[in-house]
Formats: sequence, structure tokens, C-alpha cells
Amino acid sequence: MRRILILAAIILLLTPAPQQAQGPAVESVEPFKVGTFDIHGVPHVGLVLRDSLVIDIEVAALALESHPEYSHVPMPEDMLELIGRWDYGLKYRLFEIVNYVVGNNQLSGSGRASYVYDVGELRTRPPILYPGKVLNAAVNFYSHVDEGATPEARAAEMRRRREERGVPYLFLKPSRGAVIGNGDPIVIPYGRDRTDWEVELGAVIGRTAKYVSANDAQDYVFGYMVSIDVSDRGGRPPGGAPFPQDWFVGKGHDTFAPQGPWIAPKEFYGDPMANLRQTLSVGGQTLQEARAGDMIHSLWEIVEYASSIITLYPGDVINNGTSGGTAAGAADTRGEEDRYLKPGEVVEASIDGIGTLRMPVVAGEQPSGLTGAELPPVSSYRE
Repeated sequence: MRRILILAAIILLLTPAPQQAQGPAVESVEPFKVGTFDIHGVPHVGLVLRDSLVIDIEVAALALESHPEYSHVPMPEDMLELIGRWDYGLKYRLFEIVNYVVGNNQLSGSGRASYVYDVGELRTRPPILYPGKVLNAAVNFYSHVDEGATPEARAAEMRRRREERGVPYLFLKPSRGAVIGNGDPIVIPYGRDRTDWEVELGAVIGRTAKYVSANDAQDYVFGYMVSIDVSDRGGRPPGGAPFPQDWFVGKGHDTFAPQGPWIAPKEFYGDPMANLRQTLSVGGQTLQEARAGDMIHSLWEIVEYASSIITLYPGDVINNGTSGGTAAGAADTRGEEDRYLKPGEVVEASIDGIGTLRMPVVAGEQPSGLTGAELPPVSSYRE
């Protein structure tokens, strides 16, 4: 009898305990970003690991759910749906996908899963196809104040802005048509020869926001991406409506809102007001470099101001403004009289911790068959 009891005890010790039901993963074993990529010619939402690998979440979720301990969670059809569902449990399933792929060594070698791709294999689309609205902060960095003025006048205006910050100045930029993804060409419109660059941090709204305090604004942001506010400095021809500034001409052309290359969720990026560093180069020459300390209004103040005017919805984008180093100020700050973008150049805009947009520049085609009511070439009214 004693021997039977001993054998029973040994068998009990050697038998694995039944697995307990587990709740959703509360963290990811690796930070990741989210983007939109053409897979087999169709836009898919993907998770970006190590800035080099893309996981197709739709197929990866099916592989995960083939194990009985994982219940079915439908994957979002696009980035807008992902953003809208992120805080309602979806992020935990995405954490589980990353943990499953990494934990089972499915990123490289012979064990690489069929739903893992190299970034270079895929066309990178704008992360959001397409934002409901894109809001840009104008002249929100002290180094961008009056770039084209004399050094004395510029210094005086910068002092005034420090003493009298006022409220932010925001303008709307078009979405579909203007928004393009990494590697897509920036098209210089025919006859418009003063195309400028501005690298900006794009904050993606994650929750519906109206009258949100700057103290709470970070809670309403989903994540961050790189934006380029491409600008036409040629202005409008004289005559007609007596408005000195035409923001639609200046900001509204096709391809003038590159975004991406993906979005870094705020959980993996941190506080942009503490660690922001944004740079831009053209043809390998660094022309812009700035940190958050140069900003006139913080991103959180911009969110408060914007949400006091219009409701912000998940997937809307707020761009924080750019620093000095634009082409418009090149003549005075760098002694370059004609530094606007030229066909054949490549613009690279980077934000530490997010990524880099690399955008080739091409010339737009000459239109035909128009009646003369179109936007004319700059050379027709400006030397």
C-alpha cells in the first residue's frame, strides 16, 4: 500500500499542471509601430518591428487564434478602425500577436512566418487612408519667425513673440490628394517654382476631443508620425479678391502633405515635449533641426486651442509646426538666393524614435485645354 502511494505521488509530481486561462497581454515584448502597406496589391494594416519588419495583422491573428486559448478578435480593416478600437481592447490583441511572433522565433531564418515581410518588399502607403482633417500650426517655432527679414527685424519679432505669445495660428491642409506616403513623389506643380519644405511632428488623435484642456491633451493622442508641410511660396497673382495671403495656394496642392512612414503609438514614444528632435535634409544637406524647446505653443496647447474650435475625431492629424531652415528664409540665413525644391532632388525628413520620410521630387506636367482661369505660373506675375 505504501509503495502504491509513493508511485501515485511520483506520477502526480511528473504530470504537468493544467494551464490556467490567461487574460490578454498587458504589454508587448517589443515596441512596435503601425502602418499601412500594399500586400499583394491591397492596402493592409501592419505592425512594424525594428523599423525593418512588417507583420500582416490579419493573417497573424488567424495563426494566433488557431490555438484554443485565444478567442477570436476581428482585425481592423484600416488604420482609422485600428485607432478607434485601440483603447477598447484591440491593443492587447496586437500585443499578443507581437509576443507570439517574437516568442516563437518567427521573424527570421527558417522559422520566419509567411505573414512577416521586409519593409523594402512592400509599398509603404500613408498610415491613414485618409485623415478626416489635417490641422497645421503656422510659425510655431521661434527659429521660424520672420526668417526672411533682416537679422535685426527678426530678433525684434522673436522678442515680441516671447512676450506676447497670443494663441496658436492653425490652418487646414487638404487630406485626400495632398496626403502621400513614404517614397511617393512630391510633384512641383507646373509653373510653380517656389516649392518649400517644412518637417513637422504629426500627432494623431485617438479619442473624440472637444474643449480638451492642455493638461489632459496627451490622453487624447493615439500616436505620432513624421509630416512634411510642403508649401508653394509663389502666392496668388495680383488683382481680384483683396486678400494678402492665399493659404489654399500655399498649402493645398496635390502631394503637399507627406505623412508616415508609420505611426508610433504614444505608449512606445513618450512625451514629445521632452524628447522631440526633428530634422530635414535635401540632397543630403541638413537644412532643419529642432527640438521641442524651440516651440512657441506646446502640442498640448495646440490640441486645447483646436478642440475649442472644432471637434477632433480619431484619425485627425495635428502638425506641430516647423523650425527655421526653410527655403523661404534661405537668402538671408544662408546666402542662397534660389534654394527652392528642384526636380530630381530627394527630401528626407526624420523624427527620432519614429522614422524617416524619403520623398523624391518631380516636375508636374504642363496642362492643356484650360480656359485661363487656372492658377498661373509664378513667372507670369513675379520676377
